[in-house]
Amino acid sequence: MHQSLQQRIDRAVDLFMSGYGCCQSVVAAYADMYGFTEEQALRVAAGFGGGVGRLRMMCGAVSALVILVGMDCGQTEGSDRAGKAACYKVVRELLELFERENGSLICAEILGLKGEKARCSYVPSERTQEYYKTRPCAAKVESAARIFAGYLSQKQSSNP
Repeated sequence: MHQSLQQRIDRAVDLFMSGYGCCQSVVAAYADMYGFTEEQALRVAAGFGGGVGRLRMMCGAVSALVILVGMDCGQTEGSDRAGKAACYKVVRELLELFERENGSLICAEILGLKGEKARCSYVPSERTQEYYKTRPCAAKVESAARIFAGYLSQKQSSNP
């Protein structure tokens, strides 16, 4: 399936608005580029929701960037230090962009949660209209999907 990068960004937001987690939404929007089905992508990314199992640690959209960079340029030999370094460099660059745009990489900080509210139950919130109105998550999904699209565009233009 050939999709434009804008269609992939829109797909990520649509998936989130359909009830999928931040990480699932972003990874699934790009997974076919790397030979993964949407179902496989949704399963791989499922546990990263709510800042990893709703622990409110690293934002799921940020986790998606890490997963996608690994799919795109992750090394496959354990002894490949240069390959690891190259992958880590891209991860850092994209996460720095996300942090500049969104103020943090941490789910609790993005949501403005402190103390006890930061570590909530593992039971996900019900996705209601009120939930979507009060959460910045759709915008964070869009941001991560756009950042990855920018990375792909830049990579393509430097390797015609």
